[in-house]
Amino acid sequence: MTVTPYCKNLFQSRRDLHQFLSNCKQTSIEKNYSQIISISLEIDPVDPLVLFHQIAKPDQLSFYIEKRELSNGNYTPVHRSGSIKSPDQISGIVAIGSTVQLQIEGSDRFKQAKDFIHKTLENTTVSGNPDLPLAGPHFFCSFTFFDRHSEQNSFFPAATIFLPEWQISYQENRCTVVVNIAIHPTLHLESVVEELWQKFQTISSVNYELISPAIDHRDLLKRQDVTDTLHFKQSVFSALDLIQKNVFNKIVLAHAFDILSPLPFHPIHSLHNLRQLYPDCYIFAISNGRGQYFIGASPERLISLRNQRLVTDALAGSAPRGQTTCEDAYLANSLLNSVKEMHEHQVVIEFITRQLCQLGLAPNSLPLRLLQLSNIQHLQTPIQAFVPAHIHLLDAVAELHPTPAVAGVPREIACDYICRYELFERSLYAAPIGWVDHQGNGEFAVGIRSALIDGCHARLYAGAGIVSGSDPDRELAEVQLKLQALLAALV
Repeated sequence: MTVTPYCKNLFQSRRDLHQFLSNCKQTSIEKNYSQIISISLEIDPVDPLVLFHQIAKPDQLSFYIEKRELSNGNYTPVHRSGSIKSPDQISGIVAIGSTVQLQIEGSDRFKQAKDFIHKTLENTTVSGNPDLPLAGPHFFCSFTFFDRHSEQNSFFPAATIFLPEWQISYQENRCTVVVNIAIHPTLHLESVVEELWQKFQTISSVNYELISPAIDHRDLLKRQDVTDTLHFKQSVFSALDLIQKNVFNKIVLAHAFDILSPLPFHPIHSLHNLRQLYPDCYIFAISNGRGQYFIGASPERLISLRNQRLVTDALAGSAPRGQTTCEDAYLANSLLNSVKEMHEHQVVIEFITRQLCQLGLAPNSLPLRLLQLSNIQHLQTPIQAFVPAHIHLLDAVAELHPTPAVAGVPREIACDYICRYELFERSLYAAPIGWVDHQGNGEFAVGIRSALIDGCHARLYAGAGIVSGSDPDRELAEVQLKLQALLAALV
């Protein structure tokens, strides 16, 4: 990877852009090789979700993720003036189209993804302003829960990694546009420059806010369990018997139901609803380029890496929120004093610590805390570690996925029984989704509290951890609580 000097006026005229790319093409001709030019520029602040709505097409790979740590619990829109109404920390990023991509299956998918990123960066020139937030090329990644599919017509490959054509991010009240251009000796430069110029003008001129659709057709939705609730409860009974026999110590069982709508679901409106209902979660959407979307609001960070500082979370042990302050405090106290929930949480802490140690890291746990969402609360323990330069973020993702919070212990045995109990494809549910940048930084969430959207059909997923002492009725109530919360955001 090479870096060119910052050229501030690159997109201020079509002529300057043409001259810059002409020089890049000439280099490709002289050296007879293809290269990628990644340009980072600043525009006036705009909500990336608005750009996702305005620019992304169903036949393109696309990716959206945002995380908001709000002080007032409400979503605050981003305005073109650059002002934010509250001092909340907001970060959102959208990736549209694919300059290069890799789609694979198999047990070595994380290594192949890492190698693909390294190889691509070897032929990438980074230009523009490197000091902008989230500047430079980013690779967007989605991995399914299992490394192979049990269904023939799965919507998402076991691994998808792509460098987008356009990437727009919002962070620290600044908006960064990154365009990644494939340059080769036979490139038709004039048409490429014209397309880039027009798209950049469109991005720079977008100026509106998302609003909820006027039509509310919740009453017309039809719901059907993918497997009936009796099957879920019977699976819990069976799992408890196997736990008693020491076959495994914990297993996470998912439940899913299908929603049929007379009108197509609108992923952008669903995301807008999710960000308002769950402002303290990762809000995400992934398009496979064939019209299907996987969206959700996940409270669980799998891993983040910034300047060699790794942070992950042990998130396990749940309770509902109360209707009153007193009831809420009672439920929180019960969660903190539950032997069953604390045991489930400790299992996850020990697993994460052990896996990071296998990478040669020295993780340390921060104090236990409660993560309180609008409808549910979880036990959460952040875990940190320093990561030497030779360890890639995807090395850590490969070690951690799947954690006991979404699979079980021992991991391999639990996953085997998940395949036996669950009569549907997990796809991206409970799997790593996130990004890696050109410096090795990145962030991955766990794709829980999620839905697969395909036109007028949506499949919703949620799961519950089964350990000794679990009650089938309570576990079913927990997954239904999570599913209902997601359903409320779809329309």
